Amino acid sequence: QVQLVESGGGLVQTGGSLRLSCAASGRTLSSYIMGWFRQAPGREREFVAFITRGGGVTYYTDSVKGRFTISRDNAKNTVYLQMNNLKPEDTAVYYCAADRRSGSPSTLRRDYDSWGQGTQVTVSS
Repeated sequence: QVQLVESGGGLVQTGGSLRLSCAASGRTLSSYIMGWFRQAPGREREFVAFITRGGGVTYYTDSVKGRFTISRDNAKNTVYLQMNNLKPEDTAVYYCAADRRSGSPSTLRRDYDSWGQGTQVTVSS
């Protein structure tokens, strides 16, 4: 199983930017579809974005389209989430996750079998 460690969270003002990183170890990242999820206080963990193994296909939840960009560097075993024009409603713990299935990319939590510990993103108004 791959081990994932997120970093790059923090406190930022509305309209600001952050770049999250997810470093993988234990397995080659290129074997996995990678996703980002987030969980705000009192809410369910929700899908944010995914990227296919080669990076050729990305997909975003509607609320972050045009503001967030997911990317990966398989040589560095790292996935990124660039977040621009942040809003208070983006405040959450952000998690990266790995999907080893051979099927189509998924937005469902249950299809991801390895998770990081999360990194806090707080956007002040």
